Amino acid sequence: MNKQNVALFGTALALMVGGAVALNHFHTHNKLGAPAVKTRALAGSQNLEVLLPAEVLNYKSAPLEISEVETNTLPKDTSFGKRIYQAPDKFWIQAGVVLMGSDRTSLHKPQFCFQGQGWAIDQIATVRTDVQIQQPYAYDLPVVKMVSSRDNGAVRGIYVYYYVADGGFYAGTSGAGHMWRSARDVLTTGTLPRWAYVSYFTACPPEAEQAAFERIKQFIAAATPQFQLYPSPNKNVVSAR
Repeated sequence: MNKQNVALFGTALALMVGGAVALNHFHTHNKLGAPAVKTRALAGSQNLEVLLPAEVLNYKSAPLEISEVETNTLPKDTSFGKRIYQAPDKFWIQAGVVLMGSDRTSLHKPQFCFQGQGWAIDQIATVRTDVQIQQPYAYDLPVVKMVSSRDNGAVRGIYVYYYVADGGFYAGTSGAGHMWRSARDVLTTGTLPRWAYVSYFTACPPEAEQAAFERIKQFIAAATPQFQLYPSPNKNVVSAR
């Protein structure tokens, strides 16, 4: 094993040990952070509904049911919000939020789900980038743009996602960033950040990927201030990259 592999193994081991210690500390002290997205209580449940806006720009929307795969696979204290939006020219965007409870395994890498549904991920076209948000003030929202294809390349999928908690953002393909911050916060403050996984998806023909992505970016810029609570005007923006 060369020095680079030893260093990588040591880093991974430290993350696992630190995460285990942090989670044990959390379950002992039982303090969960506030959501960074708008929610309301669900009748007869301890879970929440994430309140995505009904209208964004000139898009109308309808709520989508949470699938049994999601409710049966993810921890019981996971909360959701999901809507389908359509513009007058029939361009559509599916938006979703998965909000963790005390079990951080609510959040997982989307690559596994897409591959399981028959999408082939274009690793070269999948990049981390920023979306410019203007409200409540101007800042850059870090996101991952994941491009995929199916039906022998006849359909291209554009999927944009990021993580947000009360106090910071994270965008990355590994998922390690928000896990590390969770462990750090539990150990230093006794509070587990309540991360929300925010995603947007549309499908388009080949060669139309960039145009579709630009429309998703415009949509995100308009939608984010309507349902996301971080950053508020009196907080500094912290972006983990």
